[in-house]
Amino acid sequence: MKATWRWFGPSDRVSISDVRQAGATGVVTALHHVPDGTVWSVEEIRKRQQDVEQTADGSPSGLAWEVVESLPVSEAIKQQKGDWRAHVEAYKTSLRHLAGCGIQVVCYNFMPVLDWTRTELKWRLASGVTCMRFDLTDFVVFDVHLVGRAAAREAFPEAVLAAAERRFAGMADAERARLAANITCGLPGAASVPSLDDVKALLAQYDGISAERLRAHFVAFLEEVVPVAEELGLRLCCHPDDPPFPLLGLPRIMSTEADCRAVLAAVDSPANGVTLCSGSLGVRSDNDLPGMMERLGPRVHFLHLRNVQSDPGLTADETRRLHSFHESEHLSGNTDMIALIAAVGREEARRRAECRADAEIPMRPDHGQDMLDDLNRDAQPGYPTIGRMKGLAELLAVERTLARVGTL
Repeated sequence: MKATWRWFGPSDRVSISDVRQAGATGVVTALHHVPDGTVWSVEEIRKRQQDVEQTADGSPSGLAWEVVESLPVSEAIKQQKGDWRAHVEAYKTSLRHLAGCGIQVVCYNFMPVLDWTRTELKWRLASGVTCMRFDLTDFVVFDVHLVGRAAAREAFPEAVLAAAERRFAGMADAERARLAANITCGLPGAASVPSLDDVKALLAQYDGISAERLRAHFVAFLEEVVPVAEELGLRLCCHPDDPPFPLLGLPRIMSTEADCRAVLAAVDSPANGVTLCSGSLGVRSDNDLPGMMERLGPRVHFLHLRNVQSDPGLTADETRRLHSFHESEHLSGNTDMIALIAAVGREEARRRAECRADAEIPMRPDHGQDMLDDLNRDAQPGYPTIGRMKGLAELLAVERTLARVGTL
């Protein structure tokens, strides 16, 4: 695996020097300041490459921009409304510019309205570290009482609705505002964070868009951009839904292995791939991450390695539905990370035997728990310095140990 690190640009509280010291050999970043649906210019791309390639004192960093995360797909494209065709053309132009600058891997997602969704950004564990958490009761408070979605009550059991009613009644206005801000935090590094009114308006725009229709829109988008990517030698990789179940009445179409297979088969090209995110997919007990790596391996172009812990006491059937979970340590949680890394190693060995140029799959330690100095750093939610560095060290140690004992 090629060890990379997500960096949010010059305003990131983690410097390029920090990234290098943490042990990463490549950088994952994006032009977060460029509005969705517009072209990424060559000048802006090269400027960001220069930001990555040198430290604050001007000395070479030894790092390069390896993966784009994300080149956003606009809401207009997802809904096929307004200027969506112009947005698709801008996307193609951005792909051409990225390829011309030597970048080959582009991660994106097709989640409506919000990207990752959490109710708590700094949930404290017994050890004193903090992490992100999705609490079902708090989410129902948001959906039923703050957003006031008409069909919300039909989506949850009576016991959960009653618990949310009690929690909402006991919340001060500041607590309600904080919950809304946490859930609408959206994509880290985005140009803006949607307000509650923005979310309500966006939800209304998806009235009548089913999962089947959204998938059709996704395939139509892929039919346009994948041939361009293939011509340019680019590898596109869709990130799964986070969390991998419907929220706020919105459709989800990248939550399971079957979803991934449907998208890969619809536009069958080596340029059309997936980002295997063990944290997002690992929320569901019916997602077998090591098995998915084995079966989808040739089309896995990027790895997000992190772990989550579902609340205890759930049956196998219940864990496929909406439930509470938190971000755990990288090597403990729902996903058998050692088995997953072993499967990655076997896929890389197959690629080397086939003389594939992309035999080394880029990986980044996704998210992480806030600890030590992270607790006061106020970094991007989910992206602490020390927590990710700890995760990266653990992941690389597993990989090297498996290689030493001949498992890979």
